[in-house]
Amino acid sequence: MIPIRDTAPCNSRPYVTWTLMAICIVIFIAMKLMPFEQSNRLLFLYGMVPLRYGNPEWAVHFGLPNDYHFSFISNLFLHGGWSHLIINMWFMWIFGDNVEDRMGKFNYLCFYLLCGLLATAMQWYFDPMLAIPVVGASGAIAGVLAAYFFLYPMERVILWVPIFFLPIIIHVPAIGFLGLWVIIQLYKGSTSVIFEGGAADVAWWAHLGGFIAGGFLYRFFLKKEPPQ
Repeated sequence: MIPIRDTAPCNSRPYVTWTLMAICIVIFIAMKLMPFEQSNRLLFLYGMVPLRYGNPEWAVHFGLPNDYHFSFISNLFLHGGWSHLIINMWFMWIFGDNVEDRMGKFNYLCFYLLCGLLATAMQWYFDPMLAIPVVGASGAIAGVLAAYFFLYPMERVILWVPIFFLPIIIHVPAIGFLGLWVIIQLYKGSTSVIFEGGAADVAWWAHLGGFIAGGFLYRFFLKKEPPQ
């Protein structure tokens, strides 16, 4: 099932969502234009390599200086491949505008980054010995999905079901579509934990961490309603 759009109304232009998407796309294309050795080096420097923080001696030996956990944020703007980037940006395009509308620009940006930070921390907690970079906006976007889940549970998500490429379109409540998404993350998280966006697997715990963080925190970032 491929989401096409949602039916929730949006009363403002989602400039923060668009800006975050643009940053991710520009960085990805710029790194694709670099020599492989240089782009790979940047992935290790600014992607979150869990072993870097659990074994400082290993990090120094491999030329990864102490970054004071900066990669817990910087990894949110890196992606491992075209499909990784496109899927993340597509979900952000569909669901991010409404959440930004309800939170306001600054609150939404803070919420997004905080969810991404906590998502990365959860991935690190469950796989601290991983020696390859975890990258991707998925954890932060999972927080946005959680906010949408609670703010717009009965809005419709319009899905394309690609059966023999026929134009089969169905409408499902957001609570159903996103609820299924969570179940998939729980199942995958219990069976595999590896590299997000690369040749290995997906950082499922980062997805779950972002969703849990978003579901708990979203109410603290909503715009204050004007007094009646």
